[in-house]
Order: sequence, then structure tokens, then C-alpha cells
Amino acid sequence: MHLRRKLTLAVSATVLAVPVLSSCGFDYATDRVYTPAAGTNNRDADVDVVGAVVVAAQPGSGTFVAGLSNNDPQEPRTLVSVAGEGVNVKGLNELEIPPRGYVNLADEDIHLDGDVAAGGHVALQLEFDTGEAVEVDVPVVTNCDSFEGMDTSVKTGKGEDLAEAYSCEFPDPHSESGSDH
Repeated sequence: MHLRRKLTLAVSATVLAVPVLSSCGFDYATDRVYTPAAGTNNRDADVDVVGAVVVAAQPGSGTFVAGLSNNDPQEPRTLVSVAGEGVNVKGLNELEIPPRGYVNLADEDIHLDGDVAAGGHVALQLEFDTGEAVEVDVPVVTNCDSFEGMDTSVKTGKGEDLAEAYSCEFPDPHSESGSDH
């Protein structure tokens, strides 16, 4: 009888310990903010920078696109500068973000030229009137698919082609250089 009691106690302890030992613990991945997108997010300051990308139609230039969300319920915030190593930033005027407001930089034509290449990153620093600065490592995407038409840094007339434009076409796997299948 004594053996049966020990066995019952051991099984009971195991059953009680399994949920504790097999759980994920605290800080579940599902509790963390996550936005599945090509852009970079930074929520460390009074102004959130969301979905930040540089859209490039060709190497060497691009358009900075991001959303700015002011978390302050009382005071507006002003974006006073955007700077980055290896790039020149053009077209930014001081930009006010209303209290609890949102501004889409896709409407602002902020252009970069310099070390801009699709598939790479550009380290940018956004400075606000409060003195806060936000650093974001921004991916460079091509002016294709959902970003088509967003690169306004290079203007082309009708019939003009960009000399080194990125192609939005995928190679045909069944072409002569592809497989025999």
C-alpha cells in the first residue's frame, strides 16, 4: 500500500508540474507589437515612426516614406530634420503632426540621393522640435508592386526610360536560359 501512495504522489506532482514547465512563461510573442511589413517601426519616442522605407526606381536616389503618429494628447510635434550618413535629404520642410494625429510622409516628397540601393538599408535620424531624435535603419525597396509610383525623386517624361531603372519583372523560368521542363 505504501508503494501505491508514493506512485500516486509522484504522478500527481508530475501532472501539476507539466503546465508550469511546458509553458512559454512571461513576455509571450503574441503580446508584443508586431507589424508584418517591409518597413521599419520605431515606437521609442513621443512620435512613432511606422512603416519606414525608401522607395527607389533606380540606384542612387529614392523617396523616404513613413507614417508619423504623435502620441501626445495635448501638444503637436514638429519633424524638423531628417539626416543620414551617405545620403543627402531634400524636400523636407518642418512638418507638424497634430496631437494624437498621423502624417503620411508619402505625401511629402522627401527625396534622398547618395548611397541608396534596392535590397540595402539607409540609417536615418529623424529629429523633432522637442529635441528627441529617432534613429531607424530603413530598408530600400524597389518602386514596384505595392510601392509602385511612390518614388518621386526621379521625374521622367513620356517615352523616357530611366538609364538604370530597377526591373519589376521576374525572369521567366521557362525561357531559353531556364530549364527544359
